[in-house]
Amino acid sequence: MTARIDHAVTSGTFSLDGQTFDVDNNVWVLGNDTECVVIDAPHDVAAIRDVVGDRRLVAILATHAHDDHVRVAPELADATGAMIFLHPADLPVWRLTHTERRPDGDLQDGQVIEIAGTRLEVIHTPGHAPGACCFHAPELGVVFTGDTLFQGGPGATGRSFSDFNLIIASIRDHLFALPPETVVHTGHGPSTTIGAEQPHLQEWIDRGH
Repeated sequence: MTARIDHAVTSGTFSLDGQTFDVDNNVWVLGNDTECVVIDAPHDVAAIRDVVGDRRLVAILATHAHDDHVRVAPELADATGAMIFLHPADLPVWRLTHTERRPDGDLQDGQVIEIAGTRLEVIHTPGHAPGACCFHAPELGVVFTGDTLFQGGPGATGRSFSDFNLIIASIRDHLFALPPETVVHTGHGPSTTIGAEQPHLQEWIDRGH
């Protein structure tokens, strides 16, 4: 059975550098009727489990370790037996939220994760966070970008652990190398495509965010 993408939006807060903001986060679930992976685990375990349903949750894949993307990852892992995967460069960010628990496995650039007969290719895209990763499913024509690329520009880089020049390089060299028709499923807000965003790169560089 071909893998499908299911989606939910959860609401909560994002905290960093002594500030807290209300945010809505996308939760993406990729799999078939039997097994699946969850991309990011924000805010609400019950809402995520509603999307997973009675399928076996194989893994929780963190695009990065800001608290609004991993806050309930340990609770979800404990409830389902799934393993949590994070790029090791984001461990300092992870420890801001989870001091007593480490992820179960590492993500690495070029790594391939297979789920429901579908390949997910890990792309390390530092900038928004040092260990930020995107997940490209070429057979489905989609990439899950977390907070690296949104409709309208790159993720924020004005806080700790972030770097504007790095995120621009990640988008230009890695994401914009994908086919232009690739659908971009983001960590917040609406989806877009690589082709829709590519023409605006210089505008983002000129504005500096």
